[in-house]
Amino acid sequence: MNLSASQPHVAHTAPRAMLPSEVDVLVVGFGPVGAAIANLLGLYGVSAMVVDKAEKIFMAPRAIALDNEALRVLQLAGLEESDFGKIAIPFVRMLSPYLGEFGRINTLGEIDGHPKLVTFYQPELEEALRRRVARFSGIRTALGIALTGVVEHEDSVTATLDLGDDSTCSVRARYLIGADGASSLVRQLIGQQFEGKTYAEDWLVVDARGVSHPIDHVEFICDHRRPVPHMTAPHDRERWEFMLRPGETRAEMETEERVSELLAPWGKPSEMTLERKAVYRFHARTAKAFRKGRIFLAGDAAHITPPFAGQGLVAGLRDAANLSWKIAWVLQGRASPSILESYDQERRPHAKAMIDLARLMGRLIMPRNAAVALVTHGFMRLTRLVPPLRRYFEELEIKPRNEFPRGLFVTGRPRGRLVRGGPFPQGWVRDPRGRIHLSDDALGPALTLIGFGRDAGTMLDAALLREFVSCGGRIVQIAHRGQSAHLGRDGWCEDLEGVFMPGTAPFGWAAIVRPDRTILHDGPVTEAGRLVRESLALLRNPVCAEASHDATPALSPRRSFP
Repeated sequence: MNLSASQPHVAHTAPRAMLPSEVDVLVVGFGPVGAAIANLLGLYGVSAMVVDKAEKIFMAPRAIALDNEALRVLQLAGLEESDFGKIAIPFVRMLSPYLGEFGRINTLGEIDGHPKLVTFYQPELEEALRRRVARFSGIRTALGIALTGVVEHEDSVTATLDLGDDSTCSVRARYLIGADGASSLVRQLIGQQFEGKTYAEDWLVVDARGVSHPIDHVEFICDHRRPVPHMTAPHDRERWEFMLRPGETRAEMETEERVSELLAPWGKPSEMTLERKAVYRFHARTAKAFRKGRIFLAGDAAHITPPFAGQGLVAGLRDAANLSWKIAWVLQGRASPSILESYDQERRPHAKAMIDLARLMGRLIMPRNAAVALVTHGFMRLTRLVPPLRRYFEELEIKPRNEFPRGLFVTGRPRGRLVRGGPFPQGWVRDPRGRIHLSDDALGPALTLIGFGRDAGTMLDAALLREFVSCGGRIVQIAHRGQSAHLGRDGWCEDLEGVFMPGTAPFGWAAIVRPDRTILHDGPVTEAGRLVRESLALLRNPVCAEASHDATPALSPRRSFP
């Protein structure tokens, strides 16, 4: 077996003597979540600095799966299709040594313009995100520099940084985001409890290249004696995760001989190139709150998801999209600081729901004994005979929807397929210049008033239009395919696939969509003025707006810590 020694990537970093003494936002952690946050803040025009105690990208594979929602966040952050390698997964199989295939999840196809499920190579994604960060003059990176302490003031946070040469410096920031991983120092410094469980089982994770009989999908070999998740990955890679049996040790399992023995059913280990072999223990934990005062937690610092549902990094990218625009709008005076309470309100319940899904998948993958395996897997196989139950599992209806029961949106009964607090769909559109692209690129980094078939902007008086634009607003009209000749406003796009009309909303409807593509408000286009006024009221004073418009219960007062 060959052992690879990939050269680590050294990211560009600002000279320590040039570190700013003040920034809008200090991001601690430059992994994929921290880098996504940096890109989004740069896109929104916020000045920020990202620090990380590591000087280089860790070049071993770690996270391996992304869904369509995560790919859409990366699109929002500026990544293009070709920026990093991906393999679209057509299906996920669940196999029993006694019953054969007892479960299958169909992941072929796309949602919102992206594949339902892909595998990827994490170092390549991190390099792509860091390259994109370099576009923004207002975003600085400082690697090899560690956070050691934080002090919160009424209007800012002062962070103490260890420069690594027996010296320290202080940076003052309006807000601080801890994206510093599962062992987050930020989380420890603010005293946040990390609630949940640690699995008793250890797992050997093996990544290799050059497998003689590669697979093109994901499979879970659900053998109670040794469960094995196995999947394909870009650039001729494959991954296995072997659960350790009682009495097996880390030292024993990480030997080349033992790894070769485990990989033998899939080819000749001597012809494979081993990229990683490491024993891990999985966790299912969530911080008690994702915010304390001016300090926020994101990614693994806020929640750790077992890998069985492939949602770990996905959840962190959802955090990035949800939080970044809210901080930007507050810093730029477009919204009240009280909207920041909605980050925890929206993200924590959904993160916990995804953890619960992963734990359920874990129970299917690693049954305790043969009897439990036969009963559990036999029941799953029987459910495939009942179409509604089969669809619930195989068509991903079991996956919690990214729709908020409470949060920063005007509540009301949904009409059609629009759900306030839920995601706005994405499809292929043609803009006034004839360019064809995904609709998120047409909307841009704005708070968007969308008219379906009609120009919602004509319903706003001049004063309200100026007020909306000053709050980062933009007006877009979505037209049926072939009807662009009847549109006068520049901000229109043609719906090329029918995703929006009639797929999403009827002709003459309007919606206000947040920069993270969550639906804030909707209603008849003739009432666009009311929709805008109520949305602006919600951004500027969520408590009063909620009381006035029967939205979510009043947000609790902001908390700080000594």
